Amino acid sequence: MESLITLSNRLIQQTNNDFKRSIINRIDWSQPLVEIRGSRGVGKTTLMLQRAGKLKSAGHKVLYISLDTPYFYNHSLIEFTEQATQYGIYHLFLDEVHRYPSKHKQSDWSLEIKNIHDAIPSLNIVYSGSSILHLFKGKGDLSRRKAGYLMHGLSFREFLEKQNILKTEPRTLTEILSGHEVFAENISKKIKPIPHFKNYLKYGYYPFYDGNKELYINRLREVVNLIIDSDLPNVTTISSNAGEQLKRLLGAISTTVPYVPNMKKLSGNLQITDYRTLLKYLYFLEEAQLIKLLKSRAKGNKVLQKPDKMYLNNTNLSHALALSASDPGTERETFFCNQLSAVSSLSYPATGDFMVDNHWVIEVGGKQKAHRQIKNLEQGYIAADDIEIGYAKKIPLWLFGFLY
Repeated sequence: MESLITLSNRLIQQTNNDFKRSIINRIDWSQPLVEIRGSRGVGKTTLMLQRAGKLKSAGHKVLYISLDTPYFYNHSLIEFTEQATQYGIYHLFLDEVHRYPSKHKQSDWSLEIKNIHDAIPSLNIVYSGSSILHLFKGKGDLSRRKAGYLMHGLSFREFLEKQNILKTEPRTLTEILSGHEVFAENISKKIKPIPHFKNYLKYGYYPFYDGNKELYINRLREVVNLIIDSDLPNVTTISSNAGEQLKRLLGAISTTVPYVPNMKKLSGNLQITDYRTLLKYLYFLEEAQLIKLLKSRAKGNKVLQKPDKMYLNNTNLSHALALSASDPGTERETFFCNQLSAVSSLSYPATGDFMVDNHWVIEVGGKQKAHRQIKNLEQGYIAADDIEIGYAKKIPLWLFGFLY
């Protein structure tokens, strides 16, 4: 245990606290059981270590550990917790729970955490895992015990702050729709937002960008492979040999989005004979934060619904996966879909590109985009690229990156 405590203290000490994700202020840390889900690379580990560091600075005894460490080859979570509490540690940060090697067929990480939580109610546990963690059919039901949060990649606003370009508070969608002219003007007095926005579209979504563009793209490709080869088989019922089909499916989407998918043609090209299997694959890729499926108002079983449009989850993925240059129209819609879906519900409207929260209709386009498609809609707006400041219902596209 001493070596684990030493390692934990070293990791906490080495963690950079200059930039913190906005979600750190939205999490209710007073809850005894907190779950943080998110795709690989979005910064879950850093977030946990920053919180652990704050508690440690306040005099609390804390312990951070990743559950894929070799220590758990021969020790259970219950054993680990018993030893930790003997050292007076009542704040545990458990990373990568879906990588925990179960000790018995009748048990797994979820059941052990449930038993620990029920046995020691004074213990505060924060655990993290893949964005698909909620699909895991675990032995222990944590749904009524945990406070769960889904962590996304950097917003455009967070990217600007992390790069020491601009620091400002996030805005609600209502604030942006009603006050975008003043907001955009105030920002444009401080920086030229459009060049930074173009950089963000290429390498701003994942917080591991350090100035080396080639290294960033290579690491992002590695993240995609790990999600498909490791995370999905570990958490879902999907077989490990389905990985190649998933990669071909992701590759097909990366070269054609956004479009109204021809499911029969898509399944034929990928040699997926069962229609339900294709829908399940699409659902898993979406839950893994690799793609986004846009549908009309959802009804019934969302897993078995045919999507009306498909997008990659974020524009950085399109630059990493596509062999050709990204299409400007696709890039604009992908950005909008990505940023809005983090804070709102999106659906596919009869007119326009996006229905937001079943209320607003947004048409996305270039700076010359006209109001023709939404002119008769009271709650219709244009998100226009390549403009610094908008007018009336024409809003700069980049401004929708300030929602979180």
